[in-house]
Amino acid sequence: MKTTGSVTVVGAGIMGRGIAYTFLAAGRTVALVDVNAAALDSATAAIGKMFEAALQRGKLAVADKPQLSEVLHRHLKLDDFVADSGLIIETATEELAVKKKILSAAAVIAADNALFATNTSALGITEIASAILEPSRLLGMHFFNPAHKMKLVELVRGLQTSDETVEKARAWLEGSGKETIVINEMPGFATSRMSALMGNEAMYMLAESVASAEDIDTSQKLGFNHPMGPLELGDLTGWDTRLRVLKYLHQVYGEKFRPCPLIEKMVQAGWHGRKTGRGVYKYDEEGRRVPGSGLSISL
Repeated sequence: MKTTGSVTVVGAGIMGRGIAYTFLAAGRTVALVDVNAAALDSATAAIGKMFEAALQRGKLAVADKPQLSEVLHRHLKLDDFVADSGLIIETATEELAVKKKILSAAAVIAADNALFATNTSALGITEIASAILEPSRLLGMHFFNPAHKMKLVELVRGLQTSDETVEKARAWLEGSGKETIVINEMPGFATSRMSALMGNEAMYMLAESVASAEDIDTSQKLGFNHPMGPLELGDLTGWDTRLRVLKYLHQVYGEKFRPCPLIEKMVQAGWHGRKTGRGVYKYDEEGRRVPGSGLSISL
């Protein structure tokens, strides 16, 4: 299936900039939207660094590196440019009302054949899709952090998601070097449900002084060949985001997803992870982990 048009990405945070890079690297023009001008500046700089890193690693030829000023367009609000987009991806905060508001506004402007996607990691696709007049055109498009490196994208069907929408989504993503799996909508989908449970249990282990943060992460990396430990992953994802997901899953599935109190405390302290410079580990201004900085709990 041929895909045409530009891509609109709403949300210039860690996920949004990684998603934008993915499509830019595939030769697409991208409109990146965020109400925060500083977030757009930060995202533009980060995307530039991603391209430089790809060049240094030999993953990208110099001739294929795009001129960002020509293909990456920054906007503080949704406007007429959305009409040129074949794909509109919302990747705002994990709050249902915010996501519905963004997609509802985009649907008013978008072309009749545009594909709508939400990058939620746990929220209900069917309910989000109710924000647009043709909910059959929307699905979950769950990228993994870091979005520009992780190969998998989880496609999540809501109750009204059409087969055509799923096939369009596959075409967009496989043309951008991603691999896809299709999930029928259930809270937490497949990957977030397992990841949230593992990260929550790792935090309980840390709170109980079972082992140090470093050793808990090492146990999963070397014992199970995971590329990143659950505490490192929580820092990367953001414990504020992880807490919202856990609270939602706790409501649906019960006690096994009750958030560890240590996560609650960290979020209250503003220790959200890499994006704030402090989570289970400390990070420098470049986002690099400070050696030996793992949170220590004494009982």
